[in-house]
Amino acid sequence: MTLKDRFTRKPSQAKEPRNMSTEQMEQDETPIAAEIDPGVETPSGDAMAELDQARGERDQLKDRLARLQAEFDNARKREAKERSDSRDYAVQNAIEPFLAVMDNFALALKSDGDAAQLRTGVELILKQMEDALRGLNVQPVETVGAQFDPRIHEALGSIETLEHPDHQVLEEIRRGYKLRDKLLRPALVRIASNPAQKSE
Repeated sequence: MTLKDRFTRKPSQAKEPRNMSTEQMEQDETPIAAEIDPGVETPSGDAMAELDQARGERDQLKDRLARLQAEFDNARKREAKERSDSRDYAVQNAIEPFLAVMDNFALALKSDGDAAQLRTGVELILKQMEDALRGLNVQPVETVGAQFDPRIHEALGSIETLEHPDHQVLEEIRRGYKLRDKLLRPALVRIASNPAQKSE
């Protein structure tokens, strides 16, 4: 016998599937009712009452949470509206003084005066604008004659001189402004450069 014949199964030796009758299949199946533990008791009346009470408390908490959420949303919308109204009121108070300044500029452009009269009119408008800024607590930064302060001044250059102290502001190129103690923009200046004081 060859090795192939030894390991080749004959058709007659093949294992046939096991035929089971309907009764045997029914016996092998485990009844569902048998899986139920007979020791488990059904909920009593007291347990059902406690369960109903817990459900009622849950529903009350859900309603309370929904009301609190609605109140929070309303409060947030009300705060946003109040903040917007306050901002509009502040802008209104800031713009109102400058409306008269704009009116005077328009009148100056329509005037037929000479250069001297036009200059006088512009100076009056500038003073009016400064008064409007002062009403908003906006003050110009002190420059010419003051000692250079890097917190409020920005130096664009220096002028060599023996007549003024070193780092004294000699020229204002662009005016700076403060809102009370808060700097809005620094003043652009030129400062003195005294070589005699530097050598000391």
